[in-house]
Amino acid sequence: MRELTYVEAINEGLREEMRRDDRVIVFGEEVALSGGVYKVTKDLLKEFGPSRVRDIPISEIAIVGAAIGAALNGLRPVVELMFFDFAGIAFDQIVTHASKMRFMSGGQVKLPLVVRTQYSLGRAYGSQHTQFLAASFMQAPGLKIVAPSTPKDAKGLIKSAIRDDDPVLFVESGALYVNRSYYGYKGDVPSEEYLVPIGKADVKREGDDVTIVAVSRVVSEAMAAAEKLAEKGIKAEVVDLRTILPMDYETIVASVKKTNRLIVAEDSVKTCGISAEVAGYVCEYAFEHLEAPIIRLNSPAMPAPQSAELEKRYMVTADKIVDAAKQLTS
Repeated sequence: MRELTYVEAINEGLREEMRRDDRVIVFGEEVALSGGVYKVTKDLLKEFGPSRVRDIPISEIAIVGAAIGAALNGLRPVVELMFFDFAGIAFDQIVTHASKMRFMSGGQVKLPLVVRTQYSLGRAYGSQHTQFLAASFMQAPGLKIVAPSTPKDAKGLIKSAIRDDDPVLFVESGALYVNRSYYGYKGDVPSEEYLVPIGKADVKREGDDVTIVAVSRVVSEAMAAAEKLAEKGIKAEVVDLRTILPMDYETIVASVKKTNRLIVAEDSVKTCGISAEVAGYVCEYAFEHLEAPIIRLNSPAMPAPQSAELEKRYMVTADKIVDAAKQLTS
């Protein structure tokens, strides 16, 4: 076991899969010569050459469109969109085309495509570089959406995503790239080969007083909140979704049946967000186990502020989770 950063773990996962399968190619804006703006693709060009690692112009719809064509012709492309906000430009390619091709071909066509992107909430990058838009893509059956919160999960999930025969939207957290104080910035990663299954949540911390379901960056906040709550005698169970689509409802419901209380904490806005889906499912299939109303903690329904100080108030934090847990358990 070694300690790797979130960035190093994804880079290692990409490198291992490219060594294992020469059909895996990487392209996008600045992923080759500079090794990516965030250095996630560092030195891949040096090892695999320009035929497999390539910079292409700034056009998200062209990047994803070219990747769809490559996947249809037997390659396994991994493409990078620098900010999640810009995935909207490629929405047509991802949702209208990539997610539907296997179904519309009666299973004759496979589309092994990974679209990597990141959202920069917590870095004061402003409204157009910050939003966590995973919920916007949840209405696309056929697409898988992954959002790892730790180096171990990030490496295992990028490897699983590359091997998957369906398109995968792989969402990284920009805050976990750089914030050394975050739970997911650095962590133990096995030296031996391993995969993390797509579609399986992970109980990051066990407890029996309240369930906290968290996603991506907010898993770090949930873990910090659980530590603070433990000091007050409240045992919180932290469930990291890891995969947003398909969602692991079984693990969520099992936890709620144990704790009888639920907080859902994540970075999308509350309206039609991931928290709405989790809460709706629990109300439908585990309502009789709830001893208190569900609390959802989300970003406010407004664009993310540019100011670092205002952004801190905008974000879901450990303190907000602690307050919600106290309310549920009082």
